[in-house]
Amino acid sequence: MGLEDSQVDARQEHTIAGHIGGRERKDRRMARFGKVLTAMVTPFDANGVLDLDKAATLARYLQAHGNDGLVIAGTTGEAPVLSDDERLSLFEAVINAVTIPVITGTGTNDTAHSVHLTKEATALGAAGVLAVCPYYNRPSQAGIDGHIRAMAAATELPVVVYDIPVRTGRKITTNTLLGLAREVTNVLALKDAAGNPGETASLIAHAPGGFEVYSGDDVMTLPLLATGAVGVIGVATHWTGDDHQKLFALWEKNDIAGARAVNARMLESFAFETGDDAPNPLPTKAMLRHLGIDVGDARLPMGPAPDWVHERARVVYANLTQARIAFLEFRGVD
Repeated sequence: MGLEDSQVDARQEHTIAGHIGGRERKDRRMARFGKVLTAMVTPFDANGVLDLDKAATLARYLQAHGNDGLVIAGTTGEAPVLSDDERLSLFEAVINAVTIPVITGTGTNDTAHSVHLTKEATALGAAGVLAVCPYYNRPSQAGIDGHIRAMAAATELPVVVYDIPVRTGRKITTNTLLGLAREVTNVLALKDAAGNPGETASLIAHAPGGFEVYSGDDVMTLPLLATGAVGVIGVATHWTGDDHQKLFALWEKNDIAGARAVNARMLESFAFETGDDAPNPLPTKAMLRHLGIDVGDARLPMGPAPDWVHERARVVYANLTQARIAFLEFRGVD
């Protein structure tokens, strides 16, 4: 069996495991898609053209550096500026490049369009689909519910609902999320970027077995672990994947002090990953360039990063490296 056949078989295993009998996972410690996933940036060349070869290279790099799965064409992946052809080509390139689960961003603010993209991603071998709350048109909760149900009905894949009210203008209420989790068999996870751990705790307490919550905001990951979250879909995980794996390992050993120490060394990275003057994904693209993976600039309206971001990336990574060394010296462990 060749490498390509092996990758296809592995992808099929991830896809099948993700949606066949998904609800029986309530007693398992291992999250459906793994603990550490990255919301991957989309690479462009010097002319702003989608760079599929670089996307494959980056995906393989992330797999080798602590990531259990990838999410593509989400917020960080600049989905709003990708044509359908580009988006589907990106799906295919990344799915074929790695053997870890790939969740594809197929949600838009147009239900029919989202259904179409969901069907296409399913045919390409995605492990799941990301259904963002419809943005800009600010629908009612009934409209949000209907939109996500339509996407879920278009596939047998697991659907990860994405709640990020700061970008969409609408919070998906806990009642809406619970209705979806209880009534739609393949709505199996939430990417939670709503910033309200108390509400997340309520959701997890009342959700059916097998429904999983992933932190969608790096700085909230440790607090959300305390509420019952199973993992993170991160941005800084482009360069902190191994650190996040250490955080989860310590948490599961009930070494809370150790988990807090690892989290603390990543706080500067979390602060760096976005801001008003250099919003996500500009800092991440600068950091990847510093690490030797040139993924190009962001397309307008995000545009190229300010010059200071590149120097800041160097400092942030140097500080992280020193903090890793200090942790090893203090703890005497990996």
